[in-house]
Formats: sequence, C-alpha cells, structure tokens
Amino acid sequence: MNEARRRFLLLSLKSVDLGLLVLSFALATIFIAHSDASVSLPDFLSMRVKLSNCVTSLVLLIVWHGLFSLCGLYRSRRLSSMLADAIDITKASALSTACLGFAAIVFSISMVKVPLLLLFFSFTLFFVFASRVFLKGVLSRARRRGRNLRYVLILGTNPRAIKFAKRISDPDLGYRILGFVDDKWHGFDDFKKTGFTIACDHDGLAEFLRRNVVDEVAMYLPFGEFYDRCLQAAALCEQQGIILRFEGDIFGLKTARAHAEDLEGDQFIVTNTDARDWGALIAKRTLDIVLSFTLLVLLAPLYVVVALLIKLSSQDPVFFLQARVGVNKRRFMIYKFRTMIPHAEDMLSELEKQNEVSGPVFKIKKDPRITPIGRILRRTSIDELPQLINVLKGDMSLVGPRPLPFRDYEGFNEDWQRRRFSIRPGITCLWQINGRSAIQFDEWMKLDLQYMDQWSLLLDLKILAQTIPAVWKGSGAA
Repeated sequence: MNEARRRFLLLSLKSVDLGLLVLSFALATIFIAHSDASVSLPDFLSMRVKLSNCVTSLVLLIVWHGLFSLCGLYRSRRLSSMLADAIDITKASALSTACLGFAAIVFSISMVKVPLLLLFFSFTLFFVFASRVFLKGVLSRARRRGRNLRYVLILGTNPRAIKFAKRISDPDLGYRILGFVDDKWHGFDDFKKTGFTIACDHDGLAEFLRRNVVDEVAMYLPFGEFYDRCLQAAALCEQQGIILRFEGDIFGLKTARAHAEDLEGDQFIVTNTDARDWGALIAKRTLDIVLSFTLLVLLAPLYVVVALLIKLSSQDPVFFLQARVGVNKRRFMIYKFRTMIPHAEDMLSELEKQNEVSGPVFKIKKDPRITPIGRILRRTSIDELPQLINVLKGDMSLVGPRPLPFRDYEGFNEDWQRRRFSIRPGITCLWQINGRSAIQFDEWMKLDLQYMDQWSLLLDLKILAQTIPAVWKGSGAA
C-alpha cells in the first residue's frame, strides 16, 4: 500500500470514528429526551443552536480525536488481537465519556447527566468496536485474495525467529514470508525440519534487498554475537527505506516490558517492570485522591477521639513520624498514630533477639514498647489511618506494597525483593488481606511482586473491599 493511499484510509477511519462519536451522543440525547416527559423530542430538536455550543462541540471533537490517538487506535493493528483492540477501544470510550462529563460541568450543560453519559459510553463502545470488527473482516478477505500484503524477510534461524514466522503465517494477517537469512550453524539442521526456506546468506543480503520486493526485515540475530551483522543489516534497511522490525526485549528479561520513547528526535527502547497504562494510572491516582480526602473528612471525629485518648495516656506527640522507603527508594515521612513509648526505636537493638518473624523486619506479639491504647489501635489498624495524609500528598497509594523503614530495607539480601520499591507504596495490599504478620518474609515479598505483575484497577478495588473484613478479624495483626 503506497503512502498516499495509507494516509487517505487513515484519515477516513478518523472521520468515521468522529462520526460515530457524534452519532453516539445524538442517540443518547434522543433516548434521554424521549424518556423525559418534561422535554418532548420535537421541542428538543427545535432548540436554537448557539455559537458557544458549536465551539464546545468542536473542542470536544478535537479532544476525542486526541484521546483515540493516544489509546493507539490509529497505529498499525495488523498483529493485534481482537481482545487488545477491545481493551484499547474501551479505554478510549471511557476517557471520551469522562471528557464529555467534564465539559458538562464546566459549561453547565444541564442535559448531560449520568444516564446520558452511560448511554454515550455504551453506544461509543459498541459502534467503534463494531467498526473495527467490520474493518478487520474486510482486510482479512482482501489479504486472502492477495491484496494489502506485506513481504517479510527474517534474519536468523533460531527458535525465536521460527516462532515469529509461525505467528505471522496466518493468511488473515497478510504477511508473506520471503525466507530466512543466515549462514550454516549448529542449529541449522533443526531449522530445515520446519519447512521454511533460506532466501540467502548474510553476504547475499544486500543483493537480495536490491532485487526483490521487501516491505519489512525482521531481525532475530543474537545482538551480542552478531552485532556487526545487525549493524550492516540496519544500515541497508535505512538506505533502501525498508522497515526494520526487532523485539524490544533484546536482553531476555523475564518481567520487564519494553516500549519506545522519543527524546528530541532520538529513539530509545525503555524497559520497566511497573504498569505503564497511563489511563489506568491516572484513574488509580484519582481514586487515591478522592477516597483519601473523603475518608479524612468522614473520619475527622475519630481522629479527634484517638488524639484525646493518646494525650490522656501520654504527654508525647499524637502522631509518630518515621522515614520510610518510597518509590525507587525515595525517602518520605510516614504519619501514624503514636502507639509506642518515647524512644522506642532506641530499644530495638535490645529486643532484636526476640524477633518472631523471618527476614529483616522486626515483629514480636508482646512488644513491651507498645502502650495499652497503642495495642488497641494496632489490633484495629486505626494507627494506620493518618497514612491517608501520605496518600493525599502522593507519597503513598491506597493499594501497594507496605512502606518499610530504612532499617528493614538495609536487611534485604536478594535483589529480586527490591523490585517492590519500583512502585508507590500503599496502605494495604495482598499481604494485608492474607494474614499480615503471620506470613513469612519471602512469601510476603512474593505477594508484593504478584500484585505488581497482575496489577489492574479492578485488583485494587478487590483488595480495598477485602481489607475491611481482614482488619475487622484482626488476622495477623501485631
């Protein structure tokens, strides 16, 4: 497909999406107007169109287009699954709905209320997803008939290269494998059994690219052993304007994910182990701010009562502040209700031999440093409530690995355990709802990494819901 035709089709797709968004809003409006007895549909349709409404609509269309682009709906989806498409479309629809709701608040659009927003989201999700299913069907049929094809040459004959070739062999994807490029090596006999063919050796690559239709070159040579070969192949592709494809995980990392970033025109491959779904992360931070602020307001009377009880039993400050390890080992001060006698930390060295848990953390059930009121606060986890201030400030999240003192961090002896510090710590996590102090240290660390690897907004909500009964039972509290 030439560049002009590709740009035309992409522009057409964008126009269709904007049309579907307008249609979704129109249908949602008609449904609401029809169900509202106080507003008849003819009266609604005969309302005078104001210039301000036109400007607002134009701004919304621009924002919606930007959100669809940010969610990746206009990049090449040839190799993406329908599930991946559905997830991205759901994100785009939800963000577009949120923007419509925000515009309704800012510009006082009285008709745009929760029922209309729900209808708009449902219609948008249905229409856009249906359009993508239809588009995939049309493209699949075209590719089976020899249209919209991409001719691929694969460098390397190792198992990763063969796996890639098998993944793109589906006729619906529209790839045609020209062959593999490699010299003979000890695994060459295994490659021959796959049925794939050799197009040329490495010395013949330049001539093959000159003489044949090649849309893409997929690089699967080991970079360490064949760096010069990879460099030459990349230069050849650049000189002849051929797309070069290679996996971002060139180091064989197990949990880190790779993505591309641009810095003033320079391209970088960046690996990370935490979530990079910016839409979900924004939603998580929004949830943190809203819930922490709401709880701080609602629990203000309880704070006053607890503060009075602490003051009546001791003249020491109500709050206990301690340096904890935050994101990527940043230092922050955590807020807790005071539950121990003064200078409790100075007594820690004397009590080390009584430690009842494994690993670098320190816990004993009958800690002599804990005051009578402090014991109640700990058993009910009320001492943790001031950490809502840390959540509101951004030091912590509602859900995340528990923040540890620097004394505990210094006792870590395995680097895999330190990955838990790559995300914002939280008030509660899987450890909190699975027994807390009753869990061995290594299992605790594994639960934290499990949370990181499986993270989603839904998982956060499940953990928050399960935290209340866990605290009520007091399981594992120390």
